[in-house]
Amino acid sequence: MVLFRFTVFLLLLAAGVCFAFYVGTGEKRYRQWGLVILKWTVLAALGFFAVLILERLL
Repeated sequence: MVLFRFTVFLLLLAAGVCFAFYVGTGEKRYRQWGLVILKWTVLAALGFFAVLILERLL
């Protein structure tokens, strides 16, 4: 559980850094990378919580 939280935190931090680079430089590739990282982080978190909910139900 702690490992998952740490991983999600680092991924969200990486997305934030990418967005900060985008604001600082104006290069669209940083925005694109930030969106990709954010998308997969949210999808992984939803999957993780779905597994936790299924565990509780069974």
